[in-house]
Amino acid sequence: MCSATCACGGCDGGDATQRILVAGIGNIFLGDDGFGPEVLRHVGSAAPGVQTTDYGIRGMHLAYDLLAEWDALVLVDALPCRGAPGTVHVFEADHQSLTAAVGLDAHAMDPATVFASLNALGGHAPYTVVVGCEVEDVEERMGLSGVAAAAIPAATRAVEDVVAELRSRSPVREG
Repeated sequence: MCSATCACGGCDGGDATQRILVAGIGNIFLGDDGFGPEVLRHVGSAAPGVQTTDYGIRGMHLAYDLLAEWDALVLVDALPCRGAPGTVHVFEADHQSLTAAVGLDAHAMDPATVFASLNALGGHAPYTVVVGCEVEDVEERMGLSGVAAAAIPAATRAVEDVVAELRSRSPVREG
């Protein structure tokens, strides 16, 4: 249930609003690792109850924001070793294996560290869908490779489709 002080910024205080956080993560100074923030620049305006935020490399900021008990999280990120560079993947996150992987780390940004930090802070990860692109190059440089840049329209559509699907569901929080 969203309240008048809901952090999502798009609610009217009613109880039917699904609270969804769309988080772009990645380092824009490491080539394709900046895929998440770049996709968020292309995602359309947020619907009521949906907040889009470029977290970049601020993992603890994301963990603290997740303490607000979102109904769902859409992580937009670069993905290594899942297929051909430029391939867009959409899948549900496995919180049990991710939260057991690491401890509290104020500087790391990978999803496992974010969820482990959230767990250490006493929070619970919401239902999470990852939209990611297989990377080609994560060397020190600004800008995406050609294949990652070409995947932005598909990833943008995937994020918008996931958000639309999540908004059609009743709010359910994992715990």
